[in-house]
Amino acid sequence: MKARVVASVVLALAVAFGTTGCGLFAPQATTKHYDASDGVSGNVGQIDVRNAMIVTDAKNGEVGNLVVTLVNNDSKSVSLSIKAGDNSTSTAEVTVKPGQVKLLGEKPTASSGNVFIPDFSAQPGSLYKVYFQYGDETGLQLQVPVLDGQLPAYQSLVPPATLPSNE
Repeated sequence: MKARVVASVVLALAVAFGTTGCGLFAPQATTKHYDASDGVSGNVGQIDVRNAMIVTDAKNGEVGNLVVTLVNNDSKSVSLSIKAGDNSTSTAEVTVKPGQVKLLGEKPTASSGNVFIPDFSAQPGSLYKVYFQYGDETGLQLQVPVLDGQLPAYQSLVPPATLPSNE
């Protein structure tokens, strides 16, 4: 009788390990980084660049609105330089305080918290080079996707047809 009980327990353990053992060595998807939205991400020094995208008007696409989240993991403020495009001479400077999560481009009609790209000619669906750098840190160049306001989530991010005069 005892041999039957022991055999049943051994068989149950063998079945349990045999059916769940596949997951023991399989790669876990939750440990891999991925961009969960339409934007792209990267790091430059202690600054995390998250979900970067450019929103433009598909009809009048002469201005691009860089929408990005910047996270400062350092204990000091950082003046981040952002350059969009290959031949662009205009560079935006954005200060990110220690521990700050800074959102750029959320309100494209307001004058602060935006990085507008003038003379923007890239079409929605394409990629546009944006370069992030500060101090002596090695810069980060991202191929940022260009989107338009066709999706409801992006309609409020479309920039004005002309740049505000104080930009």
